[in-house]
Amino acid sequence: MVGTLPLNAQLPKKTLKDINGKSVRTDTISNKGKPFFIDFFATWCKPCNRELDAISEVYEDWQKETGVKLVAVSIDQAQNINKVKPLVDNHGWDYDVLLDPNGDLKRAFGIQVIPYVMIVDGKGNIVYKHQGYTDGVEEELIDKVRELLKQ
Repeated sequence: MVGTLPLNAQLPKKTLKDINGKSVRTDTISNKGKPFFIDFFATWCKPCNRELDAISEVYEDWQKETGVKLVAVSIDQAQNINKVKPLVDNHGWDYDVLLDPNGDLKRAFGIQVIPYVMIVDGKGNIVYKHQGYTDGVEEELIDKVRELLKQ
């Protein structure tokens, strides 16, 4: 794919807003030296919502065990951006949520298919990518984090 960042690339420098309207520079996202997920989704994407729900069910346990965090990035366009916060609240997702209405970050990664999850290690390197959703994929994701923490 053209424009796809290779593994071990750093996060690109884009400015997005969180669901409360605060600006966030994507190249400064971190988790205090621990791995984190970036999960691209949209309000209209049923597999995305299933994936974020599945992770939500085990997220607290994952945080206790590994310290991992998840940053969800909505690719909803501007006319749908007002649907993101109600969706997040309705599902009870306890994630940092960023808005990418112009697709700047999505384009920087060359993402074509959502849901799209990346794992970023404690040094800010992208170490794993996964697109699409199948039941149980969340176990694969947390196993990758466990491997990272052993290194």
